[in-house]
Amino acid sequence: MSAPDVHTASGGRLGASDPRQEGPADLRLVPPALAVWAASALALGAPWPRVAAAVVACVCVAAGFLVRAARAARAVSPGCPESSGQPGRRLRATAVAAVLLSAAAGASAAGLYGADVRQGPLPGLADTYSRVTVEATVTSDPRRTRPRVQGDHSTPVTLLLDAEAGRLTTADGAVTRLRTPVLVMISPGDAAASWQRLLPSTRIRVTGGLAPPQRDGERIAAVLRTDADDPPLVTGGPTRLQRTAGELRSGLREASDGLDADARALLPGLVVGDTSRVTPELQDAFKATDLTHLLSVSGANLSILLFLLIGPPGTALRAERRGLAPRLGISLRTTALIGGGLTLAFVVVCRPEPSVLRAAVCGLITLLAIGTGRRRSLIPALAAAVLLLVLYDPWLARSYGFLLSVLATGALLTLAPRWSAALRSRRVPARIAEVIAAAAAAQAVCAPVVVVLASRVSLVAVPCNLLAEFAVAPATVLGFAALAVAPVAMPVAGLLARIAGWPVGWIASVARTGAALPGAVADWPGGWRGAALLAALTLLLVLVARRLARHPWVCSAAALLLVLAVLRPVPLTRIMTGWPPPHWAFALCDVGQGDAMVLAAGDGTGVVVDTGPEPRLVDRCLRDLGVTRVPLLLLTHFHADHVRGLPGVLRGRAVGAIQTTSLEEPPEQAEFVRRTAAEAGVAVVRAVPGERRRTGPLDWRILWPGERGPGAGPGFVTEEPNDSSITLLVRSGKLTLLLLGDLEPPAQRGLLRSHPALPRVDVLKVAHHGSAYQDAALLRGVRPRFALISAGTDNPYGHPSARTVEALTDGGARVLRTDEDGAIAITGSGTALTAVGSS
Repeated sequence: MSAPDVHTASGGRLGASDPRQEGPADLRLVPPALAVWAASALALGAPWPRVAAAVVACVCVAAGFLVRAARAARAVSPGCPESSGQPGRRLRATAVAAVLLSAAAGASAAGLYGADVRQGPLPGLADTYSRVTVEATVTSDPRRTRPRVQGDHSTPVTLLLDAEAGRLTTADGAVTRLRTPVLVMISPGDAAASWQRLLPSTRIRVTGGLAPPQRDGERIAAVLRTDADDPPLVTGGPTRLQRTAGELRSGLREASDGLDADARALLPGLVVGDTSRVTPELQDAFKATDLTHLLSVSGANLSILLFLLIGPPGTALRAERRGLAPRLGISLRTTALIGGGLTLAFVVVCRPEPSVLRAAVCGLITLLAIGTGRRRSLIPALAAAVLLLVLYDPWLARSYGFLLSVLATGALLTLAPRWSAALRSRRVPARIAEVIAAAAAAQAVCAPVVVVLASRVSLVAVPCNLLAEFAVAPATVLGFAALAVAPVAMPVAGLLARIAGWPVGWIASVARTGAALPGAVADWPGGWRGAALLAALTLLLVLVARRLARHPWVCSAAALLLVLAVLRPVPLTRIMTGWPPPHWAFALCDVGQGDAMVLAAGDGTGVVVDTGPEPRLVDRCLRDLGVTRVPLLLLTHFHADHVRGLPGVLRGRAVGAIQTTSLEEPPEQAEFVRRTAAEAGVAVVRAVPGERRRTGPLDWRILWPGERGPGAGPGFVTEEPNDSSITLLVRSGKLTLLLLGDLEPPAQRGLLRSHPALPRVDVLKVAHHGSAYQDAALLRGVRPRFALISAGTDNPYGHPSARTVEALTDGGARVLRTDEDGAIAITGSGTALTAVGSS
């Protein structure tokens, strides 16, 4: 529910003149709900004997407390002073017993569900990676994974599909009937589109190899790997209900086809959680601004629909209630029934994701209270929803999505009203105060969990959520209208989608603009320690906020510091950190395990060589350097740790052309570069052996790859991507640099044979992240004054090699490395040549 919903608990009896008066919060269901949650999370994956022992212990101790409560009840005697404390003791004993029994119930449910998953032959077959044929029922929509860089390759996009195995046939022909959940993983293939069209409840036959789940305690017994070269073998179509829901979702996608790229991708995601069209770049923007909750259906969507039906929840039991229902003359009980049907339809169409289930159960409990005329409070409704859902599906206890949904809702029900009242007391308009309080409260409680997942804190989350908030309701209402109309009147649905495209486009613009700010995201220690640290700092800030509010100058200074931290103007960051140094000529960006370099080519202009593995890191480096124009982006070779950051360079910059090596290996990365460049409207050209270019103070020559074909000399390169890296000899004024890409020793020796008169260089970008495989003759021949190595902290390859570092140091070079020195900039020349690290 939204922030205004929190004022609905009435302190007086039903029918009082003002049911919005608030009494004390009813927290009786909160401890049992937390007990069920914690016990379920701990019991999943735990050995059954240990779970059983814990359950028995909880029940026995709870029985003791119940006996104590019964004795206290018998001891109560009217007028007897000795019995005056007995009711309180009875209530405390009863409360403790309820918590213990709830924990026992949660552990029992989790233990039974977990044991059921581990039963049957599938777990054993998965441990031996057996090949089987499974007849299964699809239980989710197909979803795509995001490519991740692992070393020099990027993991391919695969389809994931939840299913329930019903019939298992092993390689020896043995057949077993079962009901076991599995995860179907479909590798890329020609028939991928057919797999993506599968609907829940469809029955399929799949042949593939089994593998065990990644972690103990998961809701699946095995992972079934297959490929999409052939279309799925469907043995039974989806149910009528799921087919209708699928047609509605498909109709919304069709209605939004005429919108621009961002709106076309976001409208289905905002309305029904269909993110199949959302690009990784747009998703990154939503992550950076903490707007990802808009890409997954949440309680806000259902709240908006129920708001239309019953009006503001605070007036639902009044005679003057608002909404469509009273205007149509519908009674309270009929309204509750209609709302229940709407809620169930919402779950089917939007799929039972954790946030959807939480919102639906809360909504059904609230509608039940409306229909029976009972006074209601949303805090007990939320606690009851948590308790019922975790007992029904114990794996929700370990779901980060469910945790974030409950935390955000709890913050809106508890913190937001108080913060809103505090803002109103300082003459902030009521509606603005509610919106600010809701966004700040949700961010305060959810940020520590986000840190566990992403090791980052968004500094623009609250303002971006505020700016996007007013566009969510019209976009959602219009989107659902298009969804409902599409099956019968597609032109009308298209018109509604076009109108919805305006607020949706605004939301996308907010996300992209916020993410583009230099300091939008601040790195933060990951894991639960980082979460605890952030929670402690947030609590401290909340405690001192009231005192700080009495000092407007302190608040103004803090706001100014936050703005400067987000905008990070280059002159100020240079003064504060000393990086980048003035008049820098070359910079090696800190992009983790990968390469990204910048050659200064004038005011705000730089030639970029490689982009690293992640767009955000190279984008941040270029912003710190003040680079807004890139006349040439040169990719030495197509390994993922050198090209996957390409969208980060293209983001908000004028790029003249992209130059690549002629060996398109691996082909999927070469295709990624071509596709990304085409979307940005940037030409891709091949590097020519021996080519010379000049721009601004820069003059460079391509030394490698050598020429191919008849008459090719000793510079001929192999069909190995590293050995085909473009190697540059660069002059910038009096500064000389040699950039080796990832050349291995065979190509390094070929380079030395092709160019025996290589001069001594001022700066050497050491090949292949400083690996142990270097040609000693080349290192001695170029005798660098500075040797720069790009390597990720704690990388699994042991880069850079101690042997390589020692050889460079013995040759007179000063070695700097990004895993220790951060980003590295070269400035000056001659005796004034200096290298400055950002760390």
